[in-house]
Amino acid sequence: MIDLRQLQALRAVHRTGSVTQAARSLGWSQPTVDYHLRNLDALVGGALLERSTRGSTLTPVGHLVLDRAQEILTLSDRALRDAREFTHMGQTRLRFGTFPTAAAKLLPAVAGQLSDLNIELDAVLEEVAPLVADVNQRELDAALVYTVPGRELPFRSDIATTEVLRDPLLLALPEEHPLAHHTSISLDTLLTLHSERWLLGATQDDPMDAVVVDAFAAAGHTLEVAIRTDDFQVMLGMIAARMVIGLVAKLATGPSHPGVVLRPIEDPSFARSVLLAAPTEGATGQPSTAVRQLAVAIRSAVTALDA
Repeated sequence: MIDLRQLQALRAVHRTGSVTQAARSLGWSQPTVDYHLRNLDALVGGALLERSTRGSTLTPVGHLVLDRAQEILTLSDRALRDAREFTHMGQTRLRFGTFPTAAAKLLPAVAGQLSDLNIELDAVLEEVAPLVADVNQRELDAALVYTVPGRELPFRSDIATTEVLRDPLLLALPEEHPLAHHTSISLDTLLTLHSERWLLGATQDDPMDAVVVDAFAAAGHTLEVAIRTDDFQVMLGMIAARMVIGLVAKLATGPSHPGVVLRPIEDPSFARSVLLAAPTEGATGQPSTAVRQLAVAIRSAVTALDA
């Protein structure tokens, strides 16, 4: 098994150019550095260094091991740092913003997990645009937002984002609709619906609506938007009444919706990327330890929901 000291020795030789200088930079003796390097050679089954009177350089296999070593050592340092920070963190309060659908499906499980870690959430429910603005202004410690392929959210450079869920978009139709018998909807079939009355979100720049609007625009069609609402029950009621059709994110759906059928769309662009966004701290370029624990809790809640 690899000893982290072996990887530290290899990295130090690469940085300094010699075993002697590596020993000085690590505060070890030269025989200690040599010992760890030779043990690493034995594990790999070949030489990782080319030694000469001018110093030591990495062999091709040495460079390969170094690439992996950098990742391992970085993760090791981060794990230790995070554990130390968490040990001394105590009770922490996070100002957390999220869009309503995610709040309904994920927030109870997330809050429960974080409570066990002495992290308390002050939750704010908003749509995407105000959440982005609040994170940029650091009025929120973190926010759950979403976007779609080709649509970048206007975050400042000091805001880090990580995807916690890829959420498919489904076509919602009345159960009597001619396409309701399809098990899935191709893009070409979707584009035949250009003369239908559509229901879109209340905010005109909603990233989820942009997917369908852009797809029809690329085909030379303009959608007739009959109504705009973010109320999921209103949407389902109007679709069941055969007044409109629309898109529904899978995260928002339940086991059944009377009078409505939901069909997947056979195009990867019809999915939204759910992101956790948070300000970074100092030279680490990472969000706080509490926010990283929040990301773990959200992913765990998503996994439980899928199960």
